[in-house]
Amino acid sequence: MIERVKGTRDFLPEDMVKRRWVFERIRQVFERYNFKEILTPVMEYTKLFELRSGEEVVKQLYAFKDKGGRDVSLRPDMTSSVARLYVNSFQNAPKPIKWYYIANMFRYEEPQSGRYREFWQAGVELIGSEKIEADAEVISLFVESYLSTGLRDFTVNIGDRILLDEFAKMLGVKDDIGLMRIIDKKDKLTREEFVEELKKFGLDEAKIEKVLSLIEIKGKASEVLPKAEELFTSEEAKKEIKKLYSLIDLLDAYGVSKWIRIDLGIARGFDYYTSIVFEAIAPNELGIGSIGGGGRYDNLIEVFGGKPTPATGFAIGIERLIPILEWKGLIPQPRLSPDVYVVPVGGVNKEAIMIAASLRKSGIKTEVELMGRKLRKALDYANRIGVRLTIIVGKKDLEKGVVTVRDMESGEQKEISLEKVSEEIKNLLKS
Repeated sequence: MIERVKGTRDFLPEDMVKRRWVFERIRQVFERYNFKEILTPVMEYTKLFELRSGEEVVKQLYAFKDKGGRDVSLRPDMTSSVARLYVNSFQNAPKPIKWYYIANMFRYEEPQSGRYREFWQAGVELIGSEKIEADAEVISLFVESYLSTGLRDFTVNIGDRILLDEFAKMLGVKDDIGLMRIIDKKDKLTREEFVEELKKFGLDEAKIEKVLSLIEIKGKASEVLPKAEELFTSEEAKKEIKKLYSLIDLLDAYGVSKWIRIDLGIARGFDYYTSIVFEAIAPNELGIGSIGGGGRYDNLIEVFGGKPTPATGFAIGIERLIPILEWKGLIPQPRLSPDVYVVPVGGVNKEAIMIAASLRKSGIKTEVELMGRKLRKALDYANRIGVRLTIIVGKKDLEKGVVTVRDMESGEQKEISLEKVSEEIKNLLKS
């Protein structure tokens, strides 16, 4: 027996109903903001991801040579592919470009709660605007996407990579990217482990205390940003803090500030982020951390050979979101059974199929008996699969121009006109 590949899953019908429910709610919000759906190839040249996806992601690539000897990889994220698409064909298109996707990604990492080697993301990319209004729109959309699924208990934490860069300069750290990676992993390390990692950057106790102070600067913007103004003194940092004040004002105008927090210790995992970054956290007992995130990446398109172009976006982790929604009881229980089951009795299969076809054309979910069961066993089957109504099609009934309908819950039966079968069945299903 050949088993499925580690880190992948088989989705059964009940799983797919739940996933589609989540996808469609998120999709509706994306489209209300006038983002348009795209889909890029699942494979790209490996060079695309090596250029700017970050050290850890490159290590996790499903990379191989194709039959032509070309180095290709399954996509580990969508942003790089979207940037490549933009550079290929859309540099002269009217701005901003607003795209969204719902697609599967691949990373070779150790499977754990909410993490798989094949996983799905729903995300957006807004390309062409450097304005803080673009960041606000994307973050508002991020919040509303979660709200559309019924989730209310979550926060979106906002940080800033420029402030972290300025902080690294204040400490005299040359490897600012390395420092950001350690700061980004702060919640996965004990305090002792975190301090030991900081010592590797040559930081003395006083500077380590400054880092520990930085990661504690989090909470409501009205409380946090004044503290940031005290900590950062460079002109670049002051300019960035002013931008954060503007962002918070705009998010208040969007009506989503209830879910917003500032956390200056957020770096995010990708090296290509250049300014505002953010991630969503929903408290849970499942061992699931961030359920999505994003930020501004103003340099990435230029790295791929395009003209300098600002951009921002996010990705929602579907494999992390769905377990939390299920844990909270927010996803409706799927109903997979048909509304109607048509059973021919006495060799009237063709007539039964015609009735089933008519019902389906009327929008009624219909199953027709395909196994040649006798009536008693067919009714047992109907009970097992949870059918509402069974239509029994017999020769004598057909001669009278009727069929017999059985309510599987009450056991009651009645004859209905063959000419009005779709209309009558719709009425019975509504009652």
